[in-house]
Order: sequence, then C-alpha cells, then structure tokens
Amino acid sequence: MSKKATEQISRWFTTSFRVRYQESDQMGVVYHANYLNWFEIGRTEMIRDLGFTYRGMEDAGVLLPVVDLDIHYSSPARYDDHVTIFTRMTNFSPLRIHYEYEVRRLSDEESMSSINGDKLPGERLVTGTTRHVWVNKDWKPTRLDKCVPKLYDALRSSLLGGKE
Repeated sequence: MSKKATEQISRWFTTSFRVRYQESDQMGVVYHANYLNWFEIGRTEMIRDLGFTYRGMEDAGVLLPVVDLDIHYSSPARYDDHVTIFTRMTNFSPLRIHYEYEVRRLSDEESMSSINGDKLPGERLVTGTTRHVWVNKDWKPTRLDKCVPKLYDALRSSLLGGKE
C-alpha cells in the first residue's frame, strides 16, 4: 500500500456516559461547546482502543492539533441523558487524520450491538468532523510513519479492517 492518504473509513469506536450537571445550563440543556470536549473524548478513547494513549504520543514527540472543525446540532442533549460518542477516521495519511463523530442519546433498551454499518442506534443529537495535522514538539508538520511507526500501523490497520 502506498503512503498517500487512505480513502477508506474505519469502523465506529464508541464511548458512553451520562451527561453531567456541570455540562448543562439552568434549563438542563447541554451547553454547545461541551460537544467539542466530547469529540476529544471520542478521539482519545479511539486511540486508547488501538493500544495507545495521547500521553504516549506526546512522549514520542508527536502532537495532534485540530486545524478544522465542522459541527451540526440536531437535538439537544440534556442533564442525565445517556449519550454515546461514535468516532471514526474518514481520511488518514502520514501527515493528516480526519475524524467523523455522531453524538447519540440511547434509551435503556438500545444497545451498542445494534450497530449495523452506518446505521447507528439511538437519537442523533450532534454530528461533526475534525481535521488534524501531525506535528512535532516545535509545531512543525511531521510524518507519523517516521516518528511513531507502531501508531501509524495501528491506525492504518484500523482503516483497512485488518486487510492489506
């Protein structure tokens, strides 16, 4: 496989929690900026599911700043809702990575086992995308395949679904 951008989409990675009181306003509605934090939680947990941590990436000398963000609000999350952040990679290269997110409210009856391709369980609340560039500690673009080849291989393998 060449090192140019991988055009495949990874599987969905998930993390769930209940909306905390401090994330909502007096009406019990989640403040809009909290969704950006939730996107970051989704990215962080996806990397963790692949066997890496952000701290480990930083110790290896790579950082992953957001360079572009797009977000669409469909319905508000509310205090004490059970929400799931679905996160997947939509584009990946040695220099860049793009993510897609869906924040969904799941009922007690809905389960994660009902993920079927692009059909996700629950009520869609927010969708979004972020684009990132791999940089070194001097904030210069860097190639992940050269700096942290094990992470590069894990991300690439996730996109390929184990197929080479």
